[in-house]
Amino acid sequence: MRILVTGAAGYIGSVLVPDLLRQGYEVVAIDNFMYRQTSLLDACFDKKLSVIRGDARDESVISAYIKDVDAIFPLACFTGAPLCSGDPQGAEAVNLDAVKLVLKLRRKEQVIIFPTTNSGYGIGQEGIYCTEETPLKPISLYGKLKVEAEKAILDSGNCITLRLATAFGISPRMRLDLLVNDFVYRAVNDNYIIIFQAHFKRNYIHVRDVAGAFIHSLKNFQEMKNQPYNVGLSDANLSKGELCQEIKKQLPHFYFVESEIGEDPDKRNYIVSNEKIEKSGFRPSVSLKDGITELIKGYKIIKLNQFSNV
Repeated sequence: MRILVTGAAGYIGSVLVPDLLRQGYEVVAIDNFMYRQTSLLDACFDKKLSVIRGDARDESVISAYIKDVDAIFPLACFTGAPLCSGDPQGAEAVNLDAVKLVLKLRRKEQVIIFPTTNSGYGIGQEGIYCTEETPLKPISLYGKLKVEAEKAILDSGNCITLRLATAFGISPRMRLDLLVNDFVYRAVNDNYIIIFQAHFKRNYIHVRDVAGAFIHSLKNFQEMKNQPYNVGLSDANLSKGELCQEIKKQLPHFYFVESEIGEDPDKRNYIVSNEKIEKSGFRPSVSLKDGITELIKGYKIIKLNQFSNV
């Protein structure tokens, strides 16, 4: 099976592409390397990998490579509320227009597995889990664009959408602007953090389990197709304050306090049920605890805050 992956050298792609190759798939990896990353170098030895330096918005690039693949993973994305609000036109072009381009060029028999976000749930109800049936009410441009792209893909058919929880963990294309990654980095290097709206909750998932969810969806496509699935750790619906407590268990010197002045620009607050994808047979393999341990180890290597999307 031959798979086209856009944004293949990004935070998720640089974990997913090597996993796909190890599973025996051929991969056509497209990325514009906008962050000057070198994250696919360790996979270049594999004859099943083709690397194209190109932009997911460029019709000449996508049309040249989409015709000979069996499945498409459109990972190219302006990821996160801050990046999208800083460049709304770029965000719309990558997060929505590039997806519509794929839908325009793909053949109906070509499979699409698309990563969206459970930030589309926006502000949930206290104590009530968001399921795939919960109305989507995104509050950021990032969430709105991903929700619109998800609808277009589901309407097109022969697809699966994965509503990812907030990802964490070490990746060859590392990001420090993700919540768990950021908080652990600050705990290791600054020993303290000031947080806003400490009671706001969200769900979390390790980046390697995100890759695992893609492969699981591909292998079980006929049983799962044409539906959205929440993807997260069912025991990690945590507030920011609770996350800090988890970090403090491994870094006792870590001090955190909630500021009474100021607010978090990302006001998402919800808990999520992952029961639907679990019933399909998928189970995450990396706990939040183990992910924090991994990050602490990784931050002995990473010392400069150069790995972010903003």
